[in-house]
Parts: sequence; C-alpha cells; structure tokens
Amino acid sequence: MCATCGCGDETGTRITVPHEHPHDHEHPHDHDHEHPHDHEHPHDHDHEHTHEHPHEPATETVTLEQKVLAKNDLTAERNRGWLAGRGVLALNVMSSPGSGKTTLLERTIADIGGQRRVSVVEGDQETMLDANRIKATGCAVVQVNTGAGCHLDAEMMRDALTALDPEPNSLLFIENVGNLVCPALFDLGEKSRVVVISVTEGTDKPLKYPHMFAAANLVIVNKADLLPYVDFDVDLCTKYARSVNPDLQMITLSATTGQGIAQWYDWIAKQ
Repeated sequence: MCATCGCGDETGTRITVPHEHPHDHEHPHDHDHEHPHDHEHPHDHDHEHTHEHPHEPATETVTLEQKVLAKNDLTAERNRGWLAGRGVLALNVMSSPGSGKTTLLERTIADIGGQRRVSVVEGDQETMLDANRIKATGCAVVQVNTGAGCHLDAEMMRDALTALDPEPNSLLFIENVGNLVCPALFDLGEKSRVVVISVTEGTDKPLKYPHMFAAANLVIVNKADLLPYVDFDVDLCTKYARSVNPDLQMITLSATTGQGIAQWYDWIAKQ
C-alpha cells in the first residue's frame, strides 16, 4: 500500500471546479491539512550502533499504517454523517485504468440524471480530461488531482464535498483513481463501493487483487459487447470474486451499447 509505494504525500493534491469552457489552467484549492503523518519519530530509542541491528521495520510499518488509516477513518465517518444529513447517496466507483468508469458514468447521468440530481467527484493523478467529459453532460463535477497519489482519501473527499456542495437528496458518484490496490483501503464516507472490471482485463482479476473485491458491494463486468472476441469467462470470474466475498453482487453490462444497463439502475435505486 502507500507506505510502500510512497504515494501518501498530499502536497501535490489539487481540487478544481471545471469552467463552462474547458481549458488547461487550474485553480488550486487551498486547505489547511494537518501533516498526514503525525506519528512520533520511530527512532527515538537510546542505543549505541555497535551491536546487532535491533530495528523491526515490519512492526513499524504496521504501526504507521494503523495511524494513517485511523485518522482517515475518523474523517470518513464525518463525511458519512455530512452526506447522510443531506440525504446524499454516495457511491465510490473503483477500477483499473481503462475499464470504462467514465463512459459508464456518462451514460448513467444521461439516462437517470433527469430523474434525480447527480454530481461527480473525479479522481486522477493529473489532467481535467474526465472532469470535462462529465461537465459536458451538464452534471456538477469537481476534479481532484492527486499528484503522486494513487487513491482518494477521506480528507480529499471532505475538501471535494466543500467545493462541490451536492444538492440535498441527490446522487453522488466518486470516480476513484484508477488502480485495484490502494483505493480499497481508504474509506471516503461513501454508502457503497462498486468495482468495475472489463472483459479485456482477464478473468483472474478477483484472485490477483482480492482486497479490492473483498471491500466491494457490487462488481460490474463492463464491455460485454466484446465478449465474442475476447477470452473472458464471466461465470469463472463470478466464482473467483465470490470466493473472496460471498456477498458480492455481479452485473454484466456494456456501457457503450446499453446491454444489461437496467440492472445497474435497479441496483442504484435499491441503495
């Protein structure tokens, strides 16, 4: 996770509300984060460096992760309360890059946006590309650029909610940064988690990335229109996914053609 890959530095995070006319300049959103690593210095013990090395790096790493996640979880609970107080349904949509998350959200907004107000928090390391696509649907959106970070966390979500100010009783999609590892570890205050995989990625994704699927409420197998042309076994993928999370719901659809899309809308309506 982040203690290993070093993506936890928030100094590069930017939150931007897209203009009506998309262009390149961005307005950084100032916020007074506390330093994300308010742990004690791990090497404040007294010893001389003339004996066998006493450090236990594995134990120190676990302690750091626990403190980071505990702080994140507290902020996430506050986000959850903020959202619940306004009747906003927040769904955290996660996937690897290229699975079709943005296309799915574009179609969803077009199909159900007339029935219910929808807004989106976009997460990417750089660019406004996905936020501009969502903005073109007429939907309210903010872009969170994480810099070196590979996931959204609860503080980023808090600041994004402040900038977005979603309407009461609305639907909020959170399009997380594309990868199947770190996003699973960070509670944002969402109601439910959705993992999107596509038939071009491989049947064995649930076994290779079990934490992502263990943390999810729903798995969407996207790009079903390509099934005749690729080696992907939906039944076997479902079996793998439920081997790590027996309660997982599975929907196979194509965000491009609309095949199976009604099941997705039914699932949202039941949340």
